[in-house]
Amino acid sequence: MKKIAMLGVGYVGLVSGTGLADFGNEVICVDINAEKIRKLKQDVLPIYEPGLLELVRKNVAQGRLSFTTDLKHSIQNSEVIFLALPTPSGPKGEVDLSYVFNAVNTIARVINGFKVIVTKSTVAVGTGDKIRDHLLAQGVSEEMFDVVSNPEFLREGSAVGDFMRPDRVVIGSRSEKALEIMKEIYRSLYLIETPIVATDIHTAEMIKYASNAFLATKISFINEIANICEKVDADVQVVAKAMGLDGRISNKFLHAGPGFGGSCFPKDTLALTKIAEGVGLHATIVEAVIEVNRLQKLRVVDKLLALLPDLKDKVIGILGLAFKPNTDDVRDAPALTVIEEILARGGRIQAYDPEAMDEMRKHFPDIKYVASSYDVMKEADALIILTEWNEFRGMNIDYIKSLMKNPILIDTRNIFDPETIMEKGFRYDCIGRKIENRARITGEQKR
Repeated sequence: MKKIAMLGVGYVGLVSGTGLADFGNEVICVDINAEKIRKLKQDVLPIYEPGLLELVRKNVAQGRLSFTTDLKHSIQNSEVIFLALPTPSGPKGEVDLSYVFNAVNTIARVINGFKVIVTKSTVAVGTGDKIRDHLLAQGVSEEMFDVVSNPEFLREGSAVGDFMRPDRVVIGSRSEKALEIMKEIYRSLYLIETPIVATDIHTAEMIKYASNAFLATKISFINEIANICEKVDADVQVVAKAMGLDGRISNKFLHAGPGFGGSCFPKDTLALTKIAEGVGLHATIVEAVIEVNRLQKLRVVDKLLALLPDLKDKVIGILGLAFKPNTDDVRDAPALTVIEEILARGGRIQAYDPEAMDEMRKHFPDIKYVASSYDVMKEADALIILTEWNEFRGMNIDYIKSLMKNPILIDTRNIFDPETIMEKGFRYDCIGRKIENRARITGEQKR
């Protein structure tokens, strides 16, 4: 097994580094954030991810996983260097590679032997070539390194399982030597017959964007179908179930809701449109996916306004702030848009999420955060469910009604049965399901 330096201990770096250590490699996770490293050494993770803390503790105890801020030592004492660094969207939606190339500059200064340099972050197509050219321009001999693309396909909330039992591993390389080293790193996955897709670097980089854009397309597609279902008195859940029984379609990512968020789909779909523009094309479908998703988040507020037209000084309870369950990530979460729109109309927010309230405070420090799901409902004029945490599914409907000032419920995750809710006396709306006498959304603002 190999000595590995994982540069960047964010979501991808921490999960990947810990997983590679569990495969038997010796992994040093490196970050310039000294406080983050200090906390990691005390078993305090910077992210919430089910099962990750236990895996970190196991591999630290067995001596295969360590954390440091010493970048030079880590690079010089490793055979393989993974770049798991932030690649945020730039001002026009392009991929910002500044963190990646800051690390590449450091590698160029301190490299002391042959290294395989692996992009684990999602990077623009052609980045591998740029890293190679940059190192050569810095005077590093081409015999001292190989560059590999090894994109990640981790789902927040189930990332540990995704890494340990992936659908596939993609390795893009121009060198047979580097490819063999990568196969050795992932040897544990060979034993469970995980498909290994060995290809060139450009293709590997493109696979990541194509995969995420397709999944985002399925989400926006079913949300658009849900909106049509509401107008023609059809039920999107039955539609999606029947669609999913077709093996060519599958039932994955066909769950209507308030739109996608997180660290990947919004950023990667936008980046793909910029990649297309850069070569003189228009990613028309992907552009539509982005626009449908933007409107779907706003549609949640339109549903609220249809049931409660005047939000001034009204208390709106928000259940769920993370973009999906089992994570504390609020990046591009529907809750960001919904809260902003409600506040702009003079509404007051009280919110609860099992894991994401600290993250949301960074965006909205002045709204009211409460200690439990039922606290959200107290004296609320309306309640909006934005994340389908399991603990929300079993809530007592009668008790919810007794706590609220007005029994208005917008169920954007379709976790309740409409007939049951409405029989309890709620004014109710959801996403794409049949509701008798649905309050039609009229006079929607042109977005």
